Amino acid sequence: MKQIPLDFAFRSAVGREDFLVTSQNEEAVAWIDNWPNWPNPLLLIIGPSGSGKSHLAHIWAQKSNAVTLKSEDLCDLDINALTEVARHNLILEDIGAGIAEKPLFHLYNLVKENGSSMLMTSRNSVRSWDIQLPDLKSRLGAIQIANIKQPDDSLFAAILLKLFTDRQIAVAPDVIQFLVMRLERSFSSALNAVRLIDSLSLSEKKKITIPLVKRILEAEDNSAQTEI
Repeated sequence: MKQIPLDFAFRSAVGREDFLVTSQNEEAVAWIDNWPNWPNPLLLIIGPSGSGKSHLAHIWAQKSNAVTLKSEDLCDLDINALTEVARHNLILEDIGAGIAEKPLFHLYNLVKENGSSMLMTSRNSVRSWDIQLPDLKSRLGAIQIANIKQPDDSLFAAILLKLFTDRQIAVAPDVIQFLVMRLERSFSSALNAVRLIDSLSLSEKKKITIPLVKRILEAEDNSAQTEI
């Protein structure tokens, strides 16, 4: 009988020493390390899902004692609430198209007035947000932006290794290399692959080997072709 893996929550390593720095993300890391010496109190980090934006935001939160908001939180904050939160350093995560423009505009101004700092993260460029408020569009055009690019081979291997390590799983280098050569080069594909590999390894009580990984990748390919 197969063991049914229980979906225990696991803690991802989120300290500064745990962040993997390469040419793809070094610009964003440099901005985080350089705070509070930012020329503009607002920084926007743009990168694909799973690229480390939240990790960097967590590092900066520890460094700056920042308060974290989600984009949807802005809809629930009136000017008094915005004034209060802007007294603190802020993180505004996962913003983009559909953002509440007037609250963001007020928050931008309040942060600058109070001398605090705000770190924003997004998966897409500001241009794709389709901002309608002219004053907000102008202000967003003046902020500093750091881009995180899709990973190269060395970063992708390091990401896979970190994802396994976060789950306290030891994986041989040949397995990592096998995945690097066959997975779509995206952070989301790495996250999904590690989750599936961990689940199958637990359910079958087997070590993570290339044959096991190959079965998972083939099953995923077959599933994708079926959906098409």
